[in-house]
Amino acid sequence: MSGYTGMNAETGLWVSDLDHIRQSVRKILTTLFDTRVMRRDKFTNIPDLIDQPFNQVTRLQVMAATAMAIVTNEPRLVVANVNISTGSEASAWIVNLTASVRSGVLSGQTINLSVAL
Repeated sequence: MSGYTGMNAETGLWVSDLDHIRQSVRKILTTLFDTRVMRRDKFTNIPDLIDQPFNQVTRLQVMAATAMAIVTNEPRLVVANVNISTGSEASAWIVNLTASVRSGVLSGQTINLSVAL
């Protein structure tokens, strides 16, 4: 079975499987509802939460929004675990996602992705 091939949004070069999934997850988590023409119901409210204080309430909201966004917008993944941490700067949030791949060359494999917000 051949892998999925897509295009890198920054370079225009071809990417496949894990790199394309990583790019897709990053786009999903950083794109606000109602900002994409023809896909207004897709994506997430995480960009609205970024400026909130990094406390347990906001952390839980971001974790829930991440899980819902991936379940709704990325059919190649089955979410197993979502965790949020701070990066090297206090304002940098990192989403750590563990998921199983549903289809393609990586089908059945568990992957770990870290996405900086």
